[in-house]
Amino acid sequence: MSEITLVLLGAGASSRFTLPVKKQWLWIGDEPLWLYVLHRFTSFAQFNNIILTAHPQEKPLFEKYSNALVIPGGNTRQESIRNALEHVRSEYVLISDIARVCVQKEVIERILEQKGKADCIAPYVPAVDTVMYKNETIDRSEVKLIQTPQLSRTKILQEALLQEREFTDESSAIKALGKDVVYVLGSEKQRKLTYKEDLHYLDCLQPPANTQRVGMGFDVHAFCEGRPLMLCGVEVPHHLGLAGHSDADVAIHAIIDALMGAAGFGDIGELFPDSNMEYKDIDSKVLLQKTATLLRQCGFTIVQIDLTIMAQAPKLLDFKPAMQQTIASLLELPPHNLNIKATTTEKLGFVGRKEGIAAQAIATLKYFDWRKI
Repeated sequence: MSEITLVLLGAGASSRFTLPVKKQWLWIGDEPLWLYVLHRFTSFAQFNNIILTAHPQEKPLFEKYSNALVIPGGNTRQESIRNALEHVRSEYVLISDIARVCVQKEVIERILEQKGKADCIAPYVPAVDTVMYKNETIDRSEVKLIQTPQLSRTKILQEALLQEREFTDESSAIKALGKDVVYVLGSEKQRKLTYKEDLHYLDCLQPPANTQRVGMGFDVHAFCEGRPLMLCGVEVPHHLGLAGHSDADVAIHAIIDALMGAAGFGDIGELFPDSNMEYKDIDSKVLLQKTATLLRQCGFTIVQIDLTIMAQAPKLLDFKPAMQQTIASLLELPPHNLNIKATTTEKLGFVGRKEGIAAQAIATLKYFDWRKI
């Protein structure tokens, strides 16, 4: 099957899903839904190349979990397909939506058996209820409800998508070009995940694993003049601040690193690079909120944070309650799930010489349990 490339579309915004987590990041066992769908396809057939489309912000996150080629998706499904086709070198391309989660082996086999017999092979299910169109009943035997995946000749599909129309699938674009489409029987089990209520009908999905994911973060900043000292989003009176690209809140940076580590998403520098002037002198509370939002969208729930701030000076005991309240509020955590410790280094090292402050954090995450919606 070396002449077929698999393209899975996962760049959607999940705007109709109405849950904090994006549907492609629901956790199925111990893997995100998009990866579950990919593994489902590759367990049924072999492909010489696999391409995933992802939201540009999520592209590096997909790459942490899969060796498949990940490319930025577009603002529409059609634009995402065009982006993917730029990287397809095979004669045929099999395209499906990540939201088509319970793809069936027998449907894929029926599609592949028809390869070469038309410019597009598309699965369908018949309409079983009475069909009304523009207030008139029509013959339901003439109605086909089209599904994915669909197998297309790559060059024909590229040409079809140049038409100045927005198509909802490949078969309609190829049909509009005047090319041949063959329809094969799909499956009612291949219901598309569009609304959260659809989850109750998708029996191929296993619940999220009861896993606690732990990450560690560490950061250090040197003292400097002319800046306020910010720790956990609280201004601490001191004659020196901390040097850094942002406001240099070393404690929040350690928390972000711990959260990123627990999610397997890399580190703070990858998410908020200091080469980006957007983050110059930015309030680190904003960065923490962005991180928390990203984790929620990607199916994680923050369970607990343990933070240690290492500073010979200033003394931080009186500021810990305000720090705890600030971080707990930002992360929407009960205050008792956030522990903050402050210590010196007994005058040892750069901290002991009062040259800067270091912080270390441990974060615990769990998967969002979509069964409880």
